[in-house]
Amino acid sequence: MSKPVYGKNAAQSRNVEKISSPVWALVAVFILFLIWTPFQVGLFNGQQLDFEKPIYVSSLLSGLMLLVWMGLYFKKFKLEEQSDLVVVASLLLPITYALSLFGAASHYMAMNLLLVQSMYIAIFIIALYLLKQKQLNVVIQNAILAVSYFIIAFGLINWLGGAKFAGALVGWFSNTVRDSKYLDAVMTDSNGLRLTSVFQYANTYAAFLMAFLFVAVFALVRSKKWYGTLTHGFMLVPVIVSLLLTLSRGGLVMLPVVFILLLILLKPAQQILWIIHLALAGIAALAVTNPLTTLGTELNTAFTSGAAVKGWAYLIVASIVVAGLGWAVQRFVAPWLEQKLGAWGSRKLTGLWLPLGSLVLVGIVAFLLIGTSVRSILPANIETRLENINFKQHSVLERFTFYKDALKVVKDYPILGAGGGGWASLYEHYQNNPYTSRQAHNFFLQYLIEVGIVGFIVFIGFIGYIFYKYIRGYLKRDKDDFANGYFFYIIALSILVHSLLDFNLSYAFMGILVFLSLAGMSVAMDSRTLRRNWNKSSLRIGYFAILAAGTLFLLFLTIGYLGSSNAAMKAKNLIGVSQSYEEIKAPLVEALKDRPFHPESALYLSSMDQQVFNQTKDDQYLEEAYSVVSRALEDEPYNKELLKQLVGYYDLKGQGDLSYTVYRDNADKFNWDIDWYDALISRSSALAYAAYDQKDDAKKQEYLTEGLQAYKHVVDGVEHLKTLPPEQLQGRPFSVTPSIALNAGKLQLMSGDNEAAAATLKIGLGEDYKDATNREIARWYLAALKRSGGQDQAVYDLLIAADAAEAAQIDAIVAQQF
Repeated sequence: MSKPVYGKNAAQSRNVEKISSPVWALVAVFILFLIWTPFQVGLFNGQQLDFEKPIYVSSLLSGLMLLVWMGLYFKKFKLEEQSDLVVVASLLLPITYALSLFGAASHYMAMNLLLVQSMYIAIFIIALYLLKQKQLNVVIQNAILAVSYFIIAFGLINWLGGAKFAGALVGWFSNTVRDSKYLDAVMTDSNGLRLTSVFQYANTYAAFLMAFLFVAVFALVRSKKWYGTLTHGFMLVPVIVSLLLTLSRGGLVMLPVVFILLLILLKPAQQILWIIHLALAGIAALAVTNPLTTLGTELNTAFTSGAAVKGWAYLIVASIVVAGLGWAVQRFVAPWLEQKLGAWGSRKLTGLWLPLGSLVLVGIVAFLLIGTSVRSILPANIETRLENINFKQHSVLERFTFYKDALKVVKDYPILGAGGGGWASLYEHYQNNPYTSRQAHNFFLQYLIEVGIVGFIVFIGFIGYIFYKYIRGYLKRDKDDFANGYFFYIIALSILVHSLLDFNLSYAFMGILVFLSLAGMSVAMDSRTLRRNWNKSSLRIGYFAILAAGTLFLLFLTIGYLGSSNAAMKAKNLIGVSQSYEEIKAPLVEALKDRPFHPESALYLSSMDQQVFNQTKDDQYLEEAYSVVSRALEDEPYNKELLKQLVGYYDLKGQGDLSYTVYRDNADKFNWDIDWYDALISRSSALAYAAYDQKDDAKKQEYLTEGLQAYKHVVDGVEHLKTLPPEQLQGRPFSVTPSIALNAGKLQLMSGDNEAAAATLKIGLGEDYKDATNREIARWYLAALKRSGGQDQAVYDLLIAADAAEAAQIDAIVAQQF
C-alpha cells in the first residue's frame, strides 16, 4: 500500500488523493462527535441512570460512523504494512472485555464498559485512516485544539462568575446543565474551590490541561503563521492558571515528569524554545493567579460585574503580553537558534543534555516551592497543597491502600478479570479500611482488574507496540510537523502517565483523546511492509465481515439499551409527579424487558411493589417484587441496594430467618459497612432470643455463634483501624455503635459470659437516660453486672431516676435461665 506523502510533495499528493464529499461528511460528523462528547459523556463509574444514556448514544454514533467508514474504505483497505495489522489487532481489546463477561461481578457495568471500549476502537480505526491524508490530519488536529481551548475558556468563565452564561452556551445540547449552570464546573471540597470545567473532577481536568499545555507550546513552535503563533501563545497563560486553580497535586507532580519525557525527543533548538515559552507563560501566570484566585472565590459566592471585569482584565492582559513575547521569540530567536544549533542537533544524544539539565532545574524549583518559604508567592490554597506534597499525605497513603487492595482483586480474578466496573463492584469486599472510592485511582490497575492478565497483556502490547514503533520512526526520519504525529504523542503520553495516579480514562472523552492519539501515532510510526502476503481478498473480506457483524450486533444491543434507558428515565421522572402505580410501572417493565439486570429499574419496581403490598396486602405485588429483585441479583450479586430489597421482601413475608440469612451470607461483601453488621448482629440477637423462647437450643446456639462472630469482626476491625498511619483518613465511620453494643451484649449474656456482656454494654452507654435505647442498654448492662456479682450504682441511680419501673426489668433479666 502506498504511503501518504507529506511535506513538499503534499500538494502533489492531494491532487492524486482527492478527498471525496462523503469522506468530508464523515470528518464533519467525527468532529461534531468530538465537540459533543466532553459535554455529555462524563464519568462512568457505576449505576447512574442519569449518565448512562450518553454512553449509549455515543456508542451508537461511533458504531454508525464505523459502518460509514467501512463503506468508504472497503476498496482502499489493504493488509500490506504493520500499521494495517495494528488496526486488526485493535479488535482484541473489546474482545477481552467480552470475555470478562463470563466472570463479571456486575453484568450491567461490564456491558457498559464493553460498549465504551468498542467505541474507543471505532474511533481508533476511523481516525487512523482519516489521519493518513494530510489535509484531514490538519483539520482534525485544529479541531482538537479548538475543542480543548473552548473547554479551557469554559472553565474560566465559570470560575469568574459566568456560570449561567457558560450554562447557556452548552445547555441546548448538554445533559449536565442544572438550573442554568453546568454541574460542578467549579467544585468545592475541603481544600476550597477547585476548577474542573467539563470534567467535574479537578485531577482529571489537571491531566487534560497538562496535555494541552504541551500541545499549545508545540503548536506555537511549529506555527508558520503569525496568527497561529499569537493564538497558541495567548492560550498558555489560561492553561497554566487553570492548572493551578485545579489544586491538583498529582498534576503538579506529573507535569515535570511528562515535560522531561517530551523534551527527550525534541532537537536542542526546539527544547530551548519550549523552555523559553513555558518560562514566560509560567511567570505571567504566577503573577495573576493570586488575584484570580481571590476574585474567583468572591465571584462564586456573590457575582459583581466589577470583580468579573477585573478578573478578565488580569487574565487577558497577561495572555496578550505572553502572546506578544512568544511571537517575538519565534520571529527572532527561533531562526537564530536553528542556525546555531542545527548541526549540533544532528549528533547523537545531544537531545539528552537539556532534559537532564531540566531535571536538575525541576528538582531545584520543587525544593524551593515545597521545602522553603518561596511558595508564599502563591495563593494560600495552592501554597497549602504544595506544602502537603509528601509520601505521608493522606491522599498518597490512600492511593497506596487502593493499589494493595486492587492486587487482592486481581489475585481472585487473575485470568479474564472481574469485568468492566469490577473495582466499583468488589472494592468493599477487599478494602483494607472503610474508604469510599468507586475508582482505583490507577487506570492500569483498574484495567487489570477488569480484563485480567490476558486482557492486560493485550492492552499493554497494543499501546507498547504503537509507542515503540512511533518513537523509533520519529527518531529515524524527518517529517513536517503536521505529519510527524508528535501532536498526538503529547496527548497520549500526558494522559497515560497521569493515569498512573488517577482514573482519567474513566471519562469517555479522555479515553477518546487517547485512542484518537494512538491512531495519530500509528499513522506516523515506523510501519514496515509485511514479510508475508497478508493482502489477500479473503483476509480483507473476512476482517470486514467480522468488523461489520460485531458492529451491527453492538448497534442492535445499544438501541435496545437506549430504549431501556429512556423508559427507566421516564419512570424516574414520573415518580416525582405521579401517584399512579400503573403509569409508573409501565415504563419500568419496558426498561427491564431488555435488561432484567438493570439495578435502578429493578429497585424502583420492587420498592413500588412492596409499598403497594403494604397498602393492599395483595400477595401478587410481593411476588412480583421478589421476581424482579431475584432476577436482577443473578447478574448483580454485589449490589447492596438490591440485597436490601430482598431483605425487605422477606420481612414483609414474615420470614425473618431468611432476611437474616441475606445479611449473614453477604456480610463478607461489605466488610466495612457498619450498618450491615449492625443489622446482622441485631437480627442474630432477636432470632437467638426467639429460639430460646421456643426452646430450640440448636437454633439458639447457631444464632449466638454467628452473631458473636459478627461482633468479633467489628471489634477486630476497630482495632485494625488503630494501626493505620495517623496521616491516613479512616473513611466511613466504623465503631461499636450503641445498637451493636446492646445486641452483642445480649448475645454474650445469653452465652453465659456475663463479664464480657457488661463490658460490651458499657461501650454503648450514653448520657441521655430519657432516650429509650440508652435506658435499654443501661438495663442490660446492670443485669449483666448483677449476674457477675458486680454493680454500678451511679448508672443505676440515673436509670431509676428516669424510670423507676426499670428495677423490676433488671431483676427479670437476671432471673432468666439462658
